[in-house]
Amino acid sequence: AIMQREYEEFKVRINVLVAESQKKPEEGWVLQDGTPWPGNNTDNHPGMIQVCLGSAGAVDIEGKSLPRLVYVSREKCSGYQHHNKAGAMNSLLRVSAVLSNAPFVLNLDCDQYINNSKAIREAMCFLMDPLLGKKTAYVQFPRRFDGIDDSDRYANHNSVFYDINMKCLDGIQGPVYVGTGCVFNRQALYGYKPPTEKRQKTGFSCCCCCSDDSRSELDFEEIDDVFEDSDEQEKSSFMSLKVFEKKFGESPVFIASALMEDGGLPKGTNTQILVKEAIHVISIGYEEKTEWGKEIGWLYGSTTEDILTGFNMHCRGWKSVYCMPERAAFKGSAPINLSDRLHQVLKWASGSTEIFFSGYCPLWYGYSGKLKWLQRLAYTNHVVYPFSSIPLLVYCMIPAICLLTGKFILPTLTSLASIWLMALFISIILTCVLELRWSKVNIQDWWRNEQFWVIGGVSAHLFAVFQGLLKVAGLDTNFTVRTKSADNAAFGQLHVFKWTTLLIPPTSIVILNMVGIVAGVSEAINSGYNSWGLLFGKVFFSFWVIVHLYPFLKGLMGRQNRTPIIVVLWATLLALIFSMIWVRIDVFLPKKTGPVLSQCGIEC
Repeated sequence: AIMQREYEEFKVRINVLVAESQKKPEEGWVLQDGTPWPGNNTDNHPGMIQVCLGSAGAVDIEGKSLPRLVYVSREKCSGYQHHNKAGAMNSLLRVSAVLSNAPFVLNLDCDQYINNSKAIREAMCFLMDPLLGKKTAYVQFPRRFDGIDDSDRYANHNSVFYDINMKCLDGIQGPVYVGTGCVFNRQALYGYKPPTEKRQKTGFSCCCCCSDDSRSELDFEEIDDVFEDSDEQEKSSFMSLKVFEKKFGESPVFIASALMEDGGLPKGTNTQILVKEAIHVISIGYEEKTEWGKEIGWLYGSTTEDILTGFNMHCRGWKSVYCMPERAAFKGSAPINLSDRLHQVLKWASGSTEIFFSGYCPLWYGYSGKLKWLQRLAYTNHVVYPFSSIPLLVYCMIPAICLLTGKFILPTLTSLASIWLMALFISIILTCVLELRWSKVNIQDWWRNEQFWVIGGVSAHLFAVFQGLLKVAGLDTNFTVRTKSADNAAFGQLHVFKWTTLLIPPTSIVILNMVGIVAGVSEAINSGYNSWGLLFGKVFFSFWVIVHLYPFLKGLMGRQNRTPIIVVLWATLLALIFSMIWVRIDVFLPKKTGPVLSQCGIEC
């Protein structure tokens, strides 16, 4: 009871702070000394760092040092490319290296929280393993979500990916990096290859001495002594400060920290100098003419920087680990209405197409590294899957076209071809059953995943392909989202309707198949009893398409099961077009020649 009361009081205080922070003064935020806060202009401000906890040697009730809590805002300037999340993560990586230089880094999105206090310890069991820890780039945890409706209408839990695919990859070279819920080995982020047995025995470190008047300098003679047993190429790379500046940037303090394999700060460092250096490494020009975003840190060039970064690590020979504790390590929020979910999928698919058209495509990148062939195949699948939307769109339209033209979807098969077709279907079904039994994913989650794969495939994936092609041609596109209705009840966001161009293809497919079913039934009525058997076969495939798109239809209807006016107008237009094609134009059927008319006199 006491804990519950304290929690409720704490929640009230947090809500009050959130409400106050949302009321931005017209003149902007002001600091305690009366000066304007530099971050009032979010697009143009200097770099800012505030050590909120840990600067005065704070300790817990047992006298142990508390972790540092540091607020970081990198420098922003109009006209510069800041690289979104990947650029922010690289700035944080450099600041943490200068101020604390812990050997491991936890990456967690702002909309997630720690749900299992022992999760970090479980990650350390892998990263500090005496045999495999030095070769492990990161430990990835599955993404889990709160606030999802019980039926998981739009497959937000993504159970097939996190509970089947990722577990399978764990048996090859490790799971892909999914952008959050991941603990990194800092050395893997610096572009290093995993250490060999010789290097693990030798080890290396580097010290720097800071003074108030000048930046630290590296003692390369000591580095030379440490690496006297290493090969000549590796030895020469550590002999030139210019090489490190070209790779890491012009910060001797950061370079010194990057060479410390086990982390930690050099003895005798000055805190004020470190903060000053931390400001320097988040300046807008720091990454120019360096390898940041190319070979070091989070890579640039795609909105899905996570796939790109993990792929580059695996190409160097690093391994990753998938950790699934019984209690979810981290939880977060997810978009639960149809339009927002489709735009989330569009972002992921667009990132995959960007990688496909870039120099980092798994089809041709990294063959000189140590990427396993099955791992390459998995990454290739992550890059090319949006292109499956094209045949999927065709397959969803063929049943309706067959109903409109009077033809059957399957050609007449020989006995041998029928056996092969049945064997193919049986093998697919058995594979699904084995995956479900092995992974313990229930049939409802699997079916929701299948449904949303079709919904996303004919909408977000399709648009991502065209976006990628237009981007290659030098054109940029943007799809707007317009809110039409809202609801404040539980799971109210689930029933919010936001019009977006992504809704056009699946809506068209549903209408086309419905018109096809009506046309097929009317044709069967006119043709007599013998045509009904063939009709049921045709209708089955159209019905199967509509069943897969059922969650999409629920999203269009909203809570009151009222179809938005724009959808009604679109449906009416398409129905008229397809009806005209079927009744009058008849473009799919061969033309029949009429009887030859001739004069026959009274014998006609």
